[in-house]
Amino acid sequence: MSAFSKLKAFLDKNNVSYEFKEHEAVRTSEEAAAVRGDDIRIGAKAMILKADDKFVMIVLSAALRIDSKKLKEILNVKKLRFATPEEVIEKTGCEPGGVPPFANVFDLDLLVDKSIVQNEYMAFNAGERTKSLKIKTKNYLELLKPRIEYFSTQ
Repeated sequence: MSAFSKLKAFLDKNNVSYEFKEHEAVRTSEEAAAVRGDDIRIGAKAMILKADDKFVMIVLSAALRIDSKKLKEILNVKKLRFATPEEVIEKTGCEPGGVPPFANVFDLDLLVDKSIVQNEYMAFNAGERTKSLKIKTKNYLELLKPRIEYFSTQ
């Protein structure tokens, strides 16, 4: 089952309403916001990182960047790096840029930046670079009950 199918099934099972958009393939947060017609700040950027010897998903506003020093402290790790494209595909079945912010679908730990909580809605690629979903942020937080910290920077 594809990541998109797993995600859609999870949302449907939990009665979460969403807006679905199919669009041209996007690679960057800026491109995604443009094709969705949304403010980049509501984009939820999901990234897979290797923290010491463990993979973790982090999610932050697409308008922001990671403060690596803060993130290392929060995760209490010495080494932190982005997963390689091959590792992202192995862990999620998605190409980088297509990973949705639902770590539970991939059996990964999840850490969410406070920048996500500030918006009523969040929009994200839904397992493929050509599919996007938009949901209420409160529904996401209620469903996933993520650890929320502040690790973003301009």
